[in-house]
Amino acid sequence: MADAATIRSKAPDGTGFIRAGSGAPVLLIHGVGMDAAIWQPQIASMQGRFDVIAIDMLGHGASPLPPENANLSDFADQAIRLLDHLGLDRVAVVGHSMGALVAQELALQAPSRVGSLVCLNAVFRRPPELAQAVHERAAALGGPGDPSAIAATIARWFGNPIPPLLADAAATARSALESVDAEGYARTYRLFAHADTEHTDRLADLSAPALFMTGSEDRNSTPAMSAAMARLAPAGQCLVLSGEKHMMTIASPQKVTQRITAFLDQVTAVRPVAIEIDPVFDAMEFRRALGSFLTGVTIVTTIDEAGDPRGFTANSFTSVSLDPPLVLVCIAKKAMGHRAFSTSRGFAINILSEAQKAASGIFASKAADKFASVAWQSGQTGNPLIEGSVAVFDCGMEQLIDAGDHSILIGRVHDFTHNGAQPLGYCRGAYVTPGLSQDALAAAAPPGTEVGAILENEGRVLFFETAEGSYLLPAGHGLGAANDPRSLRGRLAAKGIDAELGFLYAVWDDATVASRTHVYYRGTVEAPVSGDGHIRFVEIERMAELRIADPAVRSMLARYARERAEDTFGVYVGNEIEGEVRPLAKPAPSAPIHSGPIHSGQR
Repeated sequence: MADAATIRSKAPDGTGFIRAGSGAPVLLIHGVGMDAAIWQPQIASMQGRFDVIAIDMLGHGASPLPPENANLSDFADQAIRLLDHLGLDRVAVVGHSMGALVAQELALQAPSRVGSLVCLNAVFRRPPELAQAVHERAAALGGPGDPSAIAATIARWFGNPIPPLLADAAATARSALESVDAEGYARTYRLFAHADTEHTDRLADLSAPALFMTGSEDRNSTPAMSAAMARLAPAGQCLVLSGEKHMMTIASPQKVTQRITAFLDQVTAVRPVAIEIDPVFDAMEFRRALGSFLTGVTIVTTIDEAGDPRGFTANSFTSVSLDPPLVLVCIAKKAMGHRAFSTSRGFAINILSEAQKAASGIFASKAADKFASVAWQSGQTGNPLIEGSVAVFDCGMEQLIDAGDHSILIGRVHDFTHNGAQPLGYCRGAYVTPGLSQDALAAAAPPGTEVGAILENEGRVLFFETAEGSYLLPAGHGLGAANDPRSLRGRLAAKGIDAELGFLYAVWDDATVASRTHVYYRGTVEAPVSGDGHIRFVEIERMAELRIADPAVRSMLARYARERAEDTFGVYVGNEIEGEVRPLAKPAPSAPIHSGPIHSGQR
């Protein structure tokens, strides 16, 4: 097949268009100042599965001028004439910017002709300041190829200066703006400047499934506009692409086209009511993100049909209501104990203490007799209650809810107990024990203890650069307080650094200085505003290039870079020469995680 950009035709009324591919028909409608060829990346990607038709709007490309005081209906009528000429009764319509308004008008004016709708970077009820700006631009339109107007438009769309990665896309847009018919552009832009409210009261009548997609950085076709349109349309969905601007169709064509085709595929597979768009993201990264939530660890127990105790480890536990007292926990449908729990009259939730880490691992495994490893007794409702737990909730089954690949068990609490033991925590695939707190360190650290921190901000670590060009991590004598200038907190406060300390990361004794201990935490930091010229933020992958005098700190930072990439942290214990990295804890083998430990649901 020839290059899609060269397959140009004209309809009897003079409308220019490009047609390529075969399959379900899709009509593409460009924005002001562009033409059908602007869709070349989408045509090339979609023509293997779709019959793609890209139209030159009135006043653009090869098409005739619109009326002097044109309406959206004039552009929609043009599209309908083209569909009639091509013998297409029903199409999916994808419109960008002004083209999205035309697409909406077409779907409202001729609903039987539009099977689905994708509105890219559409405008809707501009706020006063945006409305004034676009009206002023419409009134100030110059002659053909006005260089200053084109430069301002390119800067608005791509930034000033233009990022190198967007140079080709900006050149494509500039070429289209320089070649568009000046009168056609002016008439269309004047309509575009005032058409953002045309469908305010009509979107509720939009019967076609509709996707309203824009970029998070589009200041003129904002995410709020797309969200508002999606809310008004009966079968509307909103999708915001992170980091994208107004011309995302050519700036990130693969990303945009992938979302378009995914929506069209779903519309084809599922006939209306509302079309839910499956998020396009990495499942492992999603799991890691869920694991960032620091939780407690529980063992959920019940009695099965044979009268045998069953249990599984879970951290998907939360309170639901105080009146009545309700709690919930989730169990995977593939868990062997799912039937026992989903058909039971009740269950118990045992919140584990730090001393019960081994029990957590056993109940997350496929051990044959898990209850042999713990002391337990029957509770008020007959459910097994595990001794030594921080708290226990004995529940009757209030409700069973189907939720994707899990079931939600909502329990009404009939009895509970709790004590002051230290709870076991879980985060990022490992157990954590918050017993070694910063306050405990501040109170109990021996004199001379150096306390420092690896403070991260958006993939960068904070350092202090010395006059000799070497780099130091923030550190002080003890954790201290903000008013203690020698302590870590005091030194951070003196430089206006707002830091949050997190988990303990390394502890080592200095073999060359008697009784000197080094303690380092992980943490996060806001960018400082003090203007201190010695503060440096260094990308994690570049830390190895820094001049760092202390070999123990160099070694620690190398480990941090490695563990940060793997999202698996440990704690170093030893001295500056030798020691060991102790994992926060290893999850039980074969333990699949749902925001934390596994739901095996086995006995």
